[in-house]
Order: sequence, then C-alpha cells, then structure tokens
Amino acid sequence: MNVNEMELTDSDRAFQREVREFYAENLNADLRRAGRLTTRVISEFEYGRQWQRILHAKGWGAPYWPVEFGGQDWSATQRLIWEAEMAHACPPGIMSMGRDYCGPCIMAFGTEEQKRYFLPRILAGDDWWAQGYSEPNAGSDLASLQLKAEVDGSDYVLNGSKIWTTFAQHANRIFCLVRTATMPAKQQGITFLLVDADTPGIQIRPIMTMSGEHEFNQVFFTDVRVPLTRRLGVENEGWNVARHLLQFEHGAALYGGFEVARRLSWLKELATLESDGLGGRLLDDPDFSRSFAEVAADCQAAQTITRQLARAAQKGDPPSPWAELYNIRQREIGQRLTELLVEAIGYYGAPFQKSALAVKPCDQVIGPEHALLPTIFYFNQRAATIAGGTAEIHRNNVAKRLLGL
Repeated sequence: MNVNEMELTDSDRAFQREVREFYAENLNADLRRAGRLTTRVISEFEYGRQWQRILHAKGWGAPYWPVEFGGQDWSATQRLIWEAEMAHACPPGIMSMGRDYCGPCIMAFGTEEQKRYFLPRILAGDDWWAQGYSEPNAGSDLASLQLKAEVDGSDYVLNGSKIWTTFAQHANRIFCLVRTATMPAKQQGITFLLVDADTPGIQIRPIMTMSGEHEFNQVFFTDVRVPLTRRLGVENEGWNVARHLLQFEHGAALYGGFEVARRLSWLKELATLESDGLGGRLLDDPDFSRSFAEVAADCQAAQTITRQLARAAQKGDPPSPWAELYNIRQREIGQRLTELLVEAIGYYGAPFQKSALAVKPCDQVIGPEHALLPTIFYFNQRAATIAGGTAEIHRNNVAKRLLGL
C-alpha cells in the first residue's frame, strides 16, 4: 500500500522520513537478509532478538502499547505509515507473542508488581514468550483443555502437556491456560498462569514442519511448580483473560494489507525475472497475467480495508471485531499469492534447499537466488490456514460477535 496516496500533513511526512532514516541506518546486511528469508512470521531467532533491542533503544519496542507502558502516542495515519515502511524495509520478524498477546493481558489483568516486572522485559527483548494454549485433545475446542494445576502451599503443581507451541525452544517464559477446577461449563475452572520455561519438570520436544523447520513443539509438564503469584487474573476465571488475548490474536491481520502488498510486489519481481518459455517475460504470459491481475485486485481491496480498520483502531484496545472477518479473507489472498510464487519459478521450485536459506548459508544455491525462497515459503504458509484458529473457527466468531447468532 502506498501511503502517499493518502493526504499526509507536514508532520506525517516528517514522521515518514524519520522512519525511513531509522531503517536505513539500523538494518545492516544480515538483518535485511534475515527479514527477506523469513518463511512464515518469525525470522531466525537471534536476528529477531537483535532487532527488538534496536527498536527498544529507539523507543519503538512496542509502539502500539499505551504510552504509560512504553508505547507511542501515534495517530492512525502514523500507524499506517509505520506499517507501510516496515513492509517495504522487511526487517527480521520478531517472536511477538509477548509483545502482541501476553503484554496487553498483563496490562488489563496483572497486578502492579506483574506489570512492573514483565512489561519492561518484553520491551527490552529480555523475555520471550511462548503461548501454551492448544493440547493434543484441545485445539480448536480450546475450552476442553486438561493440563491440570493443583494448589500445594504457595504453588500450583502442573501435570499435562501443550502442543503446537511456536518457538518454545527459544522462549524463557510460557503463558498457559490450565485446568484448576471441574465445573458445569467447560470455560469455567480455567486459570491463566505465567510460567518460567526453565522450571524443573518442563520438557520441550520438537515438532518438525514439512519444510524441515523446527517451529513447533510439544511441551510436557511433570510436577511443575508455579508460584501462586504468577497467576494472571482470578483463579478459575482465566477464560476471561484468554478471550481478551484472542481478540488481539484473531485481529492480528489488522495491517495485513501491507503484507499481501509486499507478496504481490515479490510475485511481480519473480514474474519479471522468469521466462514464459517463448523468449518473453512470464509476467506477459496471458494466463499468468490474468491470474496476477485477479490477485492484484484482491490485494487492492485488502489495502482499502486495512486503511479503514486502522483508522478506526483505538490505542491499546483490541482490534475491531470486523478485523476478524478481514483476517479470514486476508489469509485466503495470502495463500493464493504463495501458490503463484511457486508457479512463477517453475522447475526451480523442485530442489529442496533448506540449508541454503539461513542468513549464513552452509550450501550453495541451486539455480538463481530469487528462486530459493518460494517453495519453502509456500510449505510454511500452509500453517497459516489453521494457526490461531481455522477459518471455520473465525467464521463462528464472526457469527457470534458481528451477527449475534
């Protein structure tokens, strides 16, 4: 999305220059490569950690947080400028569950001590949070979770497991939903805990994706002791905290128009570099150009919705319920773009070159550099069809929250 199409004040243009200069001065070659080679949301962890600390030093570690917690008092237009410039610069993707999900819950439900301790550590890149929600028998039906937590003196004692725990191998904290009581409604008797990942009794086992990456994990809890002071909110009422968090997660595509625009630009670049097999550019092939035009129209619509939703967003509040409806459509557009990216590189999509995809690659690339990423990117983006809830779950939420069904 080109924010220059909007009416920008002199102040907005000054802010835009500041953001561009910040990226130009702080994104070195390795950080830029880490951003470009991101296959889903999060880049190689160490580069994401470096970038968070650079953002924090500037005061932009969590710009959408309320000012009293370290955020920025940006206008809706400034937020759009920030997102547009970030999509253009493509910095490393940060492991953001602490910043985007857990942090707002600590602000809303935490004690003053919890706020003082955890929030600055998230901003500084000292704490990295994994999300302990799904279980082997409680994924989309999250309220069926059974990880048991029993009170023993001044601690909860946890037994059970969590699954699909993204990047738990890098986290030093895990926020968990646990079962503290059995009640008539399964949403009752759930408690929200803030757990140290190095607590004795926690074991993390990797789950490898079909692209060969270690993104997910199963986390086992065996007699894990968590102090009662690490409870967030009221015991047995953790579902209220979870619902607050899910508003942020389900509305995470609020600025998704910038991401689909970036992928569209990437697709155009590939189709310009690749041949149609007849001496011309793939972009000029009638069939491919028709597909490109169709998805470009979808991207333009997504950008318009992004602009509308961003202007309606209130600082520090969860995204509008309408953002969840947009989330469904934005993910569909994103998947179509990944399919066309693989189609664009043709036979170069066949070699599996995972080891060449690192910031510091250990293998030579087969074929042109521009053909390295699309296939592995495609495999990883398949997870976006279910991550944070399937499309069916999101449609149920839309039916309840927007249509009152």
